[in-house]
Amino acid sequence: MKTEDNNEYLESQVEQVAELIVNARRVVVFTGAGISTESGIPDFRSPGGIWERFDPEEFTYQQFLSNPESRKKHWRLLGSGRLHGGAEPNPAHYAIAELEKLGKLDCVITQNVDNLHQRAGVPENKVFELHGNMQWTVCLGCGRRYPFADVSDRVAGGEQEPACEVCRGMLKPDVVMFGEQLPERVFREASRHSRQCDLFLVIGSSLVVTPAAYMPVYAVDAGAGLVIINLSETPMDRQAAVLIRAKAGEAMSRIARGVSKRINGE
Repeated sequence: MKTEDNNEYLESQVEQVAELIVNARRVVVFTGAGISTESGIPDFRSPGGIWERFDPEEFTYQQFLSNPESRKKHWRLLGSGRLHGGAEPNPAHYAIAELEKLGKLDCVITQNVDNLHQRAGVPENKVFELHGNMQWTVCLGCGRRYPFADVSDRVAGGEQEPACEVCRGMLKPDVVMFGEQLPERVFREASRHSRQCDLFLVIGSSLVVTPAAYMPVYAVDAGAGLVIINLSETPMDRQAAVLIRAKAGEAMSRIARGVSKRINGE
């Protein structure tokens, strides 16, 4: 297909999604790694991703709890900043925040741990982080929370296994590791919003990581329309009313403009 034909086809899809959003009562946006890679945050599973350079078997929750050497590896990887250091929201994050300003966003459900939705302007209470948030570290002893940047500085200063300053308990990044259960309240609320929406947008997720990938299933089973914006195939492509093969930033920026024009009568 020629470039101009591609652009025309994408534009028709964008217009279709904008119309769906304007006519929807409750719009849920679900985001995965594909939105954050455009901010320079490396993917885990794609070719060249984190798990091609590190063994995921060494980074389980059980290993973190039981193996001091594994904990040190966790902190060397996480404390290095290579997973999130210096990342800023990109046009896709800002476009989603614009939908919220226009009154067309029920909530964001995200697999990402980078805090970029909030930094782009989506209110904290409208972001459900299924896998936690790298901005924080939690003590497994007393529950005290520390800014991750502070603990990361301690690791950079030579601490191999940072401990709680109050009870000397084990500190853990406040993210969900392999083998660890998702936070119950967050999962419950995200599931409820998924089942109650009438339009569900998947952006930058391959929908292969469970139980997070159950969210669009809940939405579709309850009768919601499904839109998927992702560069690669997903298990739910056939169920999508609109399927866009484009970068998140490009597609969502156009969609947000289309929604704004319709709402503001431009």
